[in-house]
Amino acid sequence: MFSMKPLARLLATSLTGLTLSHAALAAVPFDQGQAPGIYRMMLGQFQVTALSDGTVTIALDKLLTEIKPATLAASLRDNHLAPMAETSINAFLINTGKQLVLVDTGAGDLFGQPMGARAGRLQRSLRNAGYTAEQVDFVLLTHIHADHSGGLSHDGQRLFPNAHVYVDQHDADFWLNSANQAGAAEGQRHGFDEAQAMLAPYVAAGRLKPYQGGDEIVPGIRAVPAYGHTPGHSYYMVESGGQKLLLLGDMLHAGAVQFPHPGTTILFDVDAAGAKAQRAREMADAASKGYWVGAAHLSFPGIGHIVKDGKADAYRWVPANYNAW
Repeated sequence: MFSMKPLARLLATSLTGLTLSHAALAAVPFDQGQAPGIYRMMLGQFQVTALSDGTVTIALDKLLTEIKPATLAASLRDNHLAPMAETSINAFLINTGKQLVLVDTGAGDLFGQPMGARAGRLQRSLRNAGYTAEQVDFVLLTHIHADHSGGLSHDGQRLFPNAHVYVDQHDADFWLNSANQAGAAEGQRHGFDEAQAMLAPYVAAGRLKPYQGGDEIVPGIRAVPAYGHTPGHSYYMVESGGQKLLLLGDMLHAGAVQFPHPGTTILFDVDAAGAKAQRAREMADAASKGYWVGAAHLSFPGIGHIVKDGKADAYRWVPANYNAW
């Protein structure tokens, strides 16, 4: 007589295995963080690599100025953003074939968890891109703010030991002179101590090279004065093979708001009126001429184009089409 017991035992065993298999899959821990934090593109004969330093969460509703609260709220809502917005910190590495040039260094360890930061990842991103800090020949600072110069040093040691650091003379004169600290806005005073700590090892080694606005730093890369956000805030125009990429530094902090409303400023501006005027000129120029733009605080990798958006003073961002190499 045929018995169902062996079949029942086999079915029970199979079901138990299936249950354990599902439980095991459910128990796999979530991976932590994004990887690898790099994005490459060719610009003529140059290779440009966007490097993520991570992000910092900032209160846009408290920091952005010269915009009505209702207009700000609508812009954030249209872009599915909360007022507390996670904001990218991007740096850019240019391999010219002869030199390795890094534009900005991220925040290093100057942004801690109390500030909602997941920053300080530039060195990891640099290694993921296949380079070491020792290979960097030049570091070009768009300006001396913590999230652009904070990755220069650690505990008094140069993190780019073979690099010369270039920054506009106006920024060096402002941030490296403690006499200016007392007259600065209260929220900006900490920047003087941070600037001096980050740059002191390079000053001591004779590797800080202040320049006059408009200088060509290396063949194919020149500084473009964009004073306002800081006294020596600068863009860098990178040109090769008839192509151009303008690295904007802090022309933009909140693309969701400042593209449709370019007159919006931020409390980080040392000279808000100057920063506002620079942004208006640059948006118009980039939209008119169509060159590439690299932005420190647009969503990683922060590379794309600025285009007009119909209205007289409104623009929009067209991110680079993804290239898988």
